[in-house]
Amino acid sequence: MQMKLKGDYFNGQFSHPNGLIDLSGAQEKILKKCPADLSVTLWEAGIYHAHIDEVINSAQKGFESWRKLSFGERISYLKKYQDVVRARKDEIAMALALEVGKPLWEAKTEAAALDAKVSVTIADSYDRIKQETIKEVMPKIDGHVVYKPLGPSFVIGPFNFPCHLANGQILAALLAGNSVIFKPSEKTIYSAQLMMECFHEAGFPAGVVNFINGTGITASRITNDKRIKGVFFTGSKAVGLKILENTYKDIGKLVALELGGKNSTILHHDTNISHALPELLRSAFLTTGQRCTSTSMILVHRKIEQQFISEFKAVTERIRVGHPTRSNPEAFMGPLIDEQAEKLYFEFCGYGKQEGAEEIIAPRKLDVGFEGYYVSPSIHYAKKPDLQGKFIQEEIFGPNCFFVPYDDIEEAIQIANSTQYGLAASIFTRDSDIYKLCLRDIDAGLINLNRSTVGATSRLPFGGVKNSGNHHPAAVSMIDHCVSTVATLETLDDNSSKMSDVVGLKDA
Repeated sequence: MQMKLKGDYFNGQFSHPNGLIDLSGAQEKILKKCPADLSVTLWEAGIYHAHIDEVINSAQKGFESWRKLSFGERISYLKKYQDVVRARKDEIAMALALEVGKPLWEAKTEAAALDAKVSVTIADSYDRIKQETIKEVMPKIDGHVVYKPLGPSFVIGPFNFPCHLANGQILAALLAGNSVIFKPSEKTIYSAQLMMECFHEAGFPAGVVNFINGTGITASRITNDKRIKGVFFTGSKAVGLKILENTYKDIGKLVALELGGKNSTILHHDTNISHALPELLRSAFLTTGQRCTSTSMILVHRKIEQQFISEFKAVTERIRVGHPTRSNPEAFMGPLIDEQAEKLYFEFCGYGKQEGAEEIIAPRKLDVGFEGYYVSPSIHYAKKPDLQGKFIQEEIFGPNCFFVPYDDIEEAIQIANSTQYGLAASIFTRDSDIYKLCLRDIDAGLINLNRSTVGATSRLPFGGVKNSGNHHPAAVSMIDHCVSTVATLETLDDNSSKMSDVVGLKDA
């Protein structure tokens, strides 16, 4: 096996620090093969339910000490972590490439983002939770708004960005004064472990940062625990609903969900086609389509539909698909994450055909010289789409997009809003009034002009509406959900109140 797992991390240490795990005592076992080369076994993990309570206890103890530190002290620890993660970025990138299957050039981008996110969190999030003061909010009384940490918080990470997305949530929670328990996707344990090793090397106090491997059973037991005060999840709508079902009776628990998308791009008749082509190529097929912000539906004005689709098809056929670390020249797309993802990709493309969509490029299983989950990108065209069909309504999470023609912008907006999701959208036009109309009327949390739906910035909120989230956006806004808001009135003159001012008292 290429990767040594160290087990769970609590009370400041890994349960198997030498990487030798006795699987005989595990309640569940997971065997991970490299999605790019199935002849390679990356690791075998043991899931230990007995560790769940120990991890929560550790987080509780860590919170009691961490919350008392000043912002300056917390920031000092975050900067130490930044130094460590910067030094280990190449190691993290290689792990991401082999576990997820994303090309190494893309994995390096994610690894570098861990370092950059520390700076952004300190620079842009810190000001959002500093104490606010209103002088003389009432006569001789100052008012203050104080932000307190929630308590032990649970971060559940996704497989497609196993380090970057969880990193942003963890950093915000820590800066706010919370302790953290991180459960990565069971598909990407090693990459997440490397990030946890960086926190350990940075010298965080025991119990402040914790790590547990597991499946849905583990996540359910932790989310149900009363000691957990915040739950931050990135993943599918189905799992998000389960988390809400587990936690809705616990009124004091904050739950922030970042879920899926069925994202639309509108190409108006005045689109700069040479600019839009590479933007849409990236947004539809980057990360093999395994991004919640990937463009699924391209609404193209009839005046340019033939030209754009023809050129888009031609450039899509030039995409290189190959091994994430051993392709020469480098591949643009690697494999899908696993067999289930591959099965669902072909299944949902089949729904498109059943529901009347024409295949411009059919999905195919590819032979790239390695046995893995390699598929071709696919393109569909739906002149009159079934707006209630699975192909329109469900997130595919694979390298597929489909074109739908339109005549007027109101029609395009109506189609864009027909899906159950509302994460990201974009509009390509030179007309500012068209852009303003889309910004006003499209139901999405991210709406871009002349830019694709992928590649959001950490300096703005990141989240969706409808079935894409529950109004707790991540990125710069993440820290808003890591605190409770306390109002306090401070009387400046403690001699100003008199018993004689109290109405309704009997005479003394």
